[in-house]
Amino acid sequence: MHIETYAHGRAGLLGNPSDGYYGKTISLLVRNFRARVIIYPSAKLEIKAGKADLPVFESLEDLYETTRWRGYYGGFRIILALLVRLSDYCREKGITLPNRNFTLEYESTVPLRLGMGGSSAIVTAALRGLIQYYDLKIPTEEQPNLVLETETKELGVAAGLQDRVIQSYEGLVYMDFSREFMDKQGYGNYERLNPSLLRDVYVAYRTSLSEGTEVFHNNVRERWRNKDPEVVEAMQTWASYAERGRQALLDGDRAKLHELIDANFDLRARLYQLDQGNLEMIQLARSTGASANFAGSGGAIVGLYEGEEMFARLVAALAPAGIAVIKPQICA
Repeated sequence: MHIETYAHGRAGLLGNPSDGYYGKTISLLVRNFRARVIIYPSAKLEIKAGKADLPVFESLEDLYETTRWRGYYGGFRIILALLVRLSDYCREKGITLPNRNFTLEYESTVPLRLGMGGSSAIVTAALRGLIQYYDLKIPTEEQPNLVLETETKELGVAAGLQDRVIQSYEGLVYMDFSREFMDKQGYGNYERLNPSLLRDVYVAYRTSLSEGTEVFHNNVRERWRNKDPEVVEAMQTWASYAERGRQALLDGDRAKLHELIDANFDLRARLYQLDQGNLEMIQLARSTGASANFAGSGGAIVGLYEGEEMFARLVAALAPAGIAVIKPQICA
């Protein structure tokens, strides 16, 4: 038995960061980046370290470049956390896992700490592999929760369901995390949208390390728990942007979608003190006529462009600042 599974990067188009606050979001898969997991039987249970986990480098320059791209943590700890969480999940559900050891190998091209779902891609790919290996029947709608709990319960990372939902469902998804759904069924209402509704979209990202999602969200969550009116209202507004964005997609109203994408970021800029480098990304992208919003927690942006000439201007404007621009591959 040789199992190979994948999960991909993602970009939050609208509604972010309301997913952890009973909000609504629209997110798209970015197949340009992927995490890959291989599982096969072995005498002992072994997790093989990925490149970012190894303390051996070709040179100081190799160490520097690897750390700037991967961050200070690899995937080893989150795979350990997944195995612990999956074991607890099976006990809670009365599932007995067979006594069958394995070796798990992983690799990932998803940039970590750039708000593109790098950590959750590794966990999602590993979970898919383990579901196959143990022949588990875990409903698709429950899998994002399991991935999220791996990071929140086991590692103490503040995060929401958005990344895990899009990486489980793939494509283009509208997500409603309203309290009525979350309290009643434990997960949101997830609607797959036709990816062809979203054309001429770009993703741009820094080729160096950004602030991690957990750093970004900590203060927000504390203020929300304290019912800070400004934060509560912002979460409701972001949710409305996603709801209106869904309708704009269905109506083919790109002007409205462009407006909402910009408004999503502008609200964030009013609410938080943002890193100058992240502000620069937005400003440079918008200077070409494109819309621009954070794809996640910072370090990557997403937006609409109109035609190849504008895309070329985007690439030319962002490249001198060390920012790469891609056309996301949403479908296989």
